[in-house]
Amino acid sequence: MPLLNTPESRERRALWLLWVTPALWSVNYVVARTAPGVVEPHMLALGRWALAGLVVGFIARSELWRERRSTLAHAWQYLVLGALGMLVCGAWVYEGAQTTSAMNIALIYAASPVLIALAAVLWLGERFSWRQGLGVLIAMSGVFHVVVKGQWGALGQVQWIAGDGWIVLAMVSWAGFALLQKKWPSPLSATARLAAICAGGVLVLLPFAAWEWHQATTPVWSWNATLLVVVAGLIPGVGAYWAYGFCQKVLGASRVAASLYLGPLYGGLTAWAVLGESLGWHHVAGAALILPGIYLASKPTPVKAVT
Repeated sequence: MPLLNTPESRERRALWLLWVTPALWSVNYVVARTAPGVVEPHMLALGRWALAGLVVGFIARSELWRERRSTLAHAWQYLVLGALGMLVCGAWVYEGAQTTSAMNIALIYAASPVLIALAAVLWLGERFSWRQGLGVLIAMSGVFHVVVKGQWGALGQVQWIAGDGWIVLAMVSWAGFALLQKKWPSPLSATARLAAICAGGVLVLLPFAAWEWHQATTPVWSWNATLLVVVAGLIPGVGAYWAYGFCQKVLGASRVAASLYLGPLYGGLTAWAVLGESLGWHHVAGAALILPGIYLASKPTPVKAVT
């Protein structure tokens, strides 16, 4: 019986998960657009990551106890990662979603792989082949085609709103979150590390959520609020973050970053099917560029033989 945890099998799983992870994240766009009037942004983020932390913490409880000293010694790193990944990329996305569309969220987030890929080369020393670079350019052209709805002359007419600004900040924060996870190697598995980051995120979110609860203009806690917390905690929380962390550990930051170009496609389909947002032929044309671009960008850099 072949081993299920060989480097080859781990890479195969990671490559498969590259295509699944953005679909899991697209669920968060629906949650974000549904939340206004039901639950406040920081309270939703706190509930989401507290639930996610409990789930992955229970799964990795033995490892977390075994590695408790090293984890506590690097607690400040988990607080920083929690602030970037759970506060900014969590609550601020929900804040922005009050005034922008799910499609805009997906499109703006699609710019983060450029920051991640470039910083991974310049800061982390990762290799980036011409083929991967070509894949990024092709995928980016697909993203821009979707952004301008196939009308390239409209580039100078893009109108920004407050919600888009929140999402831009979250997009930059996500790049930092992804890069710092690679910069700060951890002895923990993807599951245990996510549990530690969730703990950091909950600690950072607590004071903001407490203030929000005091100032809340939404009704008292409801079953709808609970449903949003559970969905956000399990699907784009546990599922997406664990898968992304696993892929990055196996494939590297720059290769995994390219998978985020699927965001506009999955986000557009989700927004169209669930939220009733428009879906046009420009999305199809964008897909024809984004998908092969991701394939090229996710290919490993060939290692030259030493003679």
